[in-house]
Amino acid sequence: MAAKLLAVVGATGTGKSELALGLAERIQTFGLKAEIVNADAMQLYRGMDIGTAKLPISERRGIQHHLIDVLEITQESTAAEYQRLARAKILDLQAKGIIPILVGGSMLYVAACLNNFEFPERDPELRAELEIELIEHGPIHMHKKLTELDAIAASRIIPENGRRVVRALEIVMLTGEPFAAALPDEIESWQPVLEFGVRMDREVLVSKLEQRVVKMWKAGLVEEVKSLIPLGLRESKTASVAIGYAQALGELDGELAREQAVASTTQLTQRYARRQVSWFKRDTRIHWLDALDTGILEQAFEVMTNDGILASRT
Repeated sequence: MAAKLLAVVGATGTGKSELALGLAERIQTFGLKAEIVNADAMQLYRGMDIGTAKLPISERRGIQHHLIDVLEITQESTAAEYQRLARAKILDLQAKGIIPILVGGSMLYVAACLNNFEFPERDPELRAELEIELIEHGPIHMHKKLTELDAIAASRIIPENGRRVVRALEIVMLTGEPFAAALPDEIESWQPVLEFGVRMDREVLVSKLEQRVVKMWKAGLVEEVKSLIPLGLRESKTASVAIGYAQALGELDGELAREQAVASTTQLTQRYARRQVSWFKRDTRIHWLDALDTGILEQAFEVMTNDGILASRT
């Protein structure tokens, strides 16, 4: 039997990794093999562990994880490059009879892997001009500029995320079309996929994310960020603006008190989770599961069984 692609998506903090590990273990009991392919943009980076809630190797239950710790801090992460890497890894696993489980909440990265679309070409000269403007005027200015050109795209991007804003501006200015045009409303699968979404009551998730951020600071996020500065964290276009890392840098630089850094990170994380929920709601392929339901794994297992994924290989 061909190894079919599975995916586990949803907002940050809902327990995607736990479900994915459970699925992989259950698959093994059928004499099959499954491995996890990361779809969290920040977990691609080596050294970014605490702030990304990266699962330690000791907690991966012997399940092989791919596309984790594959980039240096100074390398730029893009959805287009991720698409190339993730699809190559998925095809490689399938060729070996291993079921790939794509796991993560980075919306554009998940879409880039699962959906059939091409990324618009880049214009180095225009990109350079926009990045200079970003440095001179800041991300809020650039976000206002994007709002004037494409209000829908601007509503989907955190104003502080200058890199994403610049990329959206580049596409809009290059193509003369809305940034959303690069992401078709009609979802066309790259290949057949059985997709699970993990959801949680909003009030519960808001509280959980607040606690999660506090735990990250107690676990040593500021110290982690301090150790990454000599490796080029400040110069990184991607890693330096990651939620939590930017705030920890602000604390180290004396721009934010610890309470302010934690509060800002909490607010941005909760806002990001809301956008994730809205994004994934559009994907009609998703089988939604309640994160707090003790039978969540059994429900997913039943869907897999009905889909024929666990049929014996002949």
